[in-house]
Amino acid sequence: MIDLDGTLVHTAPEIARAANSMLAKIHLPTLTTAQITTYIGDGATTLIKRCLTGRLDGEPEPALMAIAQPLFFEYYAQIVTESQPYPNVVAGLQAIKKAGLRMACVTNKPASFTLALLEKIDLLSYFDLVVSGDTLHKKKPAPDQIFYVCEQFGVSVQEVALIGDSKTDISAARSAGCMMFAVPYGYNQEQCIKAGEVDALIDNIGDILDLLHCL
Repeated sequence: MIDLDGTLVHTAPEIARAANSMLAKIHLPTLTTAQITTYIGDGATTLIKRCLTGRLDGEPEPALMAIAQPLFFEYYAQIVTESQPYPNVVAGLQAIKKAGLRMACVTNKPASFTLALLEKIDLLSYFDLVVSGDTLHKKKPAPDQIFYVCEQFGVSVQEVALIGDSKTDISAARSAGCMMFAVPYGYNQEQCIKAGEVDALIDNIGDILDLLHCL
């Protein structure tokens, strides 16, 4: 199982552009890409709330949220497919697929954005399953998406691994009881992931093959 934003694809520039277009439209100050990047990881709705309030746990007025959310979705839909994979991602996916392992993309991004992006950048065909932020009632850090992948693949949670870039991914993996591997790049609210928090830190997603062979 592989996370999307910050793990497979560098989506922050396009997310920031859409968020700032939203903020400008409702006459609120725009934010730096760096600040918006720290808001990524917990789904589009949470991202919008953070942009409106400037806080990770912010809750804007419902009336403001009702105006802002459709604006963000409108602007982001126009540019979501402009994001590009990180270096070595395609080679890593090819290596994992060649090894005969099934892959699922597990993301908190809404399905409409997820599928459009994966298809545009030619990554969709690598995945046997895509589980988006609105596929189930709950998303990461809840373990539901991981359990769903296990159910669909007919495997136990001990037989799967999650590759991600954030504490949201780590929490989901630990709650589910599966292996967790983290990449050092990506989006984790400016916090470094420590080796002790995961089963291993990997530079590229393809590196997981050597680790799995050792288990």
